[in-house]
Amino acid sequence: MDLLLPFFLHLSILCISLSLIVVVHRRKSRNTKLPQGKTGWPVIGETWDFMMAARCGTPEKFINDRVRKYSPEVFQTSLLGHNMAVFCGSGGNKFLFSSENKSVTGWLPHPLVKILFSPERVINSFKEESAKLRKFLPELLKPEPLQHFIPVMDSMAKDHLKADWFPYKQVKVFPLSKTYTFALACRLFMRIKDPEHVSRLQNHFNLVTKGILSIPLNFPGTAYNRAINGGNMVRAEILAIMEDRRRELISESKEPEFIDILTRMLLVRDENGNPLDDMEIVDRVVGLLFGSHDTTSASISMVMYYLADNPHVYMKVLKEHVEIQKLKAPGEVLTWNDTQKMKYTWCVVCEVMRLSPPGHGGFREAIADFSYADFTIPKGWKVLWSVHSTHKNPKYFRDPERFDPSRFERNGIEPYSFVPFGGGPRMCPGKEYARLAILVFMHNVVTQFRWEKVIQDEKIIYMSIPMPACGLPITLHPHKN
Repeated sequence: MDLLLPFFLHLSILCISLSLIVVVHRRKSRNTKLPQGKTGWPVIGETWDFMMAARCGTPEKFINDRVRKYSPEVFQTSLLGHNMAVFCGSGGNKFLFSSENKSVTGWLPHPLVKILFSPERVINSFKEESAKLRKFLPELLKPEPLQHFIPVMDSMAKDHLKADWFPYKQVKVFPLSKTYTFALACRLFMRIKDPEHVSRLQNHFNLVTKGILSIPLNFPGTAYNRAINGGNMVRAEILAIMEDRRRELISESKEPEFIDILTRMLLVRDENGNPLDDMEIVDRVVGLLFGSHDTTSASISMVMYYLADNPHVYMKVLKEHVEIQKLKAPGEVLTWNDTQKMKYTWCVVCEVMRLSPPGHGGFREAIADFSYADFTIPKGWKVLWSVHSTHKNPKYFRDPERFDPSRFERNGIEPYSFVPFGGGPRMCPGKEYARLAILVFMHNVVTQFRWEKVIQDEKIIYMSIPMPACGLPITLHPHKN
């Protein structure tokens, strides 16, 4: 019995302490005006509702239902096991984009961090790694260095269409665009040309993308476990490429004409003159692959989806590209100046991204208690901004369900209402890369083909990206020379 006394004493102290914490928390909650909303089921929260709306092709429904019920500015929910405040409207976007490192900071759910970052660096905060990435990448992804990528993009698009489109009367756009954009990323980011090497890397990476939104159960055979293993295999491949590249840099007597992003990273020195850590470089390349591959292929697929439904828009796009082509000599590749002439095509791409955004939005974490719209967001709460609160909102876009690229030819788009790439300091650093990759591919495809959808009313599923449910099969009609 004497041996149990200390146990009961500690248990009593623990119970009293917990009771006091609960009482204090309740009093604080009564004095704090939290956003309205509900947190749903324990642990699961409203994650299932969110995912089902996306799978049904109406991701905006989750947002709109709660905006009508609770508040047009901000509401409370629970996603991915966290209390979360969802900010809505252009005002909510502006507040979050301008509050970086003041009220909020970057955040990703730990299961995603475990997949995307190397094991020895998972312990570092996402904020730390993201800050380093965003400080470094914009220099590599500015228009000036990207100009050198355009000839490679153009020649690869031509080769891809010749090999994988021209021999067939019907093709599936979505899987082909994924193959193309991954090969393009491998070429531009790591100078990998060998098709077998690219295919092996893509197989590893597909494990990552398939498991990124799975239930985070790390047991053999689960999608999440395969995603972690796939991420580790991708990192091992990149480390091997880095060793080869270092040997090349030592043996080469002069700087190569085309320098890929990985090589640039190997040449970079920090403020103390030291090279970047190997795993730091690897994680940055994985981040680039993840951020550029699926989103770019999804946008290409959705542009072709909408152009098939709107032949009058297709004809205007074709006319723009034929005018560019007329000024080119046979076999001459596209240049930066050519892409600057693709103004109407970019309006079409923007309208497609408004209706079918390449991503849902982004997460933040409150680093201090702050107020917005007369509500308090407590420190530690997670925050979500969503494209679905503005992109189809009639307050910002008249007749929002109508496909109308001309709305982007005018200057009437309200700031912070069109946010496919986010905004503020955390705006996607790959925006210009994605713009060029999409425009160059569309130049090649529209000047070679017109097309028709095989499934006229093919459903679009929204998970991490918009995906045609059947891969967007189309019938090709090559232009007559």
